[in-house]
Amino acid sequence: MSNGHKYHFFVDTQRYETEKASLTGAEIKAMIPGFNPMYQLYLEQPGEEPDKPVSDGDTISLDPAGHGVRKLYSVPPATFGGQ
Repeated sequence: MSNGHKYHFFVDTQRYETEKASLTGAEIKAMIPGFNPMYQLYLEQPGEEPDKPVSDGDTISLDPAGHGVRKLYSVPPATFGGQ
């Protein structure tokens, strides 16, 4: 049963909302209309920390306590290490 609390997060500047306090990478991808399965999701990290790749099995906490609203972005394949 839901407590009615909504959590939100962003992927590529698009806002998404859920009643779950955490989601897996696969659940996040499933919420994005037309998400290209070849793309990789990355979770923005605060400050100088490198952004973290998110695999389908990774769980992302959406509770804003301690880290604020989560922001993710998608990266097409072969973007890194190119010419």
